Amino acid sequence: MELKSIHFIDEPIEIGFKESPVMEKKPGCPNLFIWNGQFYTITEMLEEWSDFTRRGKYARNMAPGHAVTASRRGSWGVGRFFFRVRVEDGRIFDLYYDRAPKDADDRKGHWFLYRELE
Repeated sequence: MELKSIHFIDEPIEIGFKESPVMEKKPGCPNLFIWNGQFYTITEMLEEWSDFTRRGKYARNMAPGHAVTASRRGSWGVGRFFFRVRVEDGRIFDLYYDRAPKDADDRKGHWFLYRELE
C-alpha cells in the first residue's frame, strides 16, 4: 500500500494503553490517542519502526565507535519509536514516542502525532 503524507502535524499528544508497557522507554503501540481534545481509538497498527539517530547535543557527545552501536540499538534518552496506525474512522496517522528528556525534572519521553497519510 503506497501512502502519501497529506497533513504534517508534529504536535504533542496524550496516549492510552489497555495495559501499561513493561518498559517505559520502549513502549509498544498505544490503543488510543488524544489530539486537540478529540479521542482517536486505534483499530490497527499498520507498521512500526525505530530511529536511533542522535540529534542536537547528543550527536556530538559520544565516541565514534560507540556511536555506531548506539545508532543500531539506541542509548539512554536517544531514539524514537514510530507507529503507523489506522483509527476508527479509517484515517491513517504516523505517531511516535521520543524518549529524549526535556530536562532534569522531566526525564520521561513524550508522544507526538507526526502526520496524517492517505
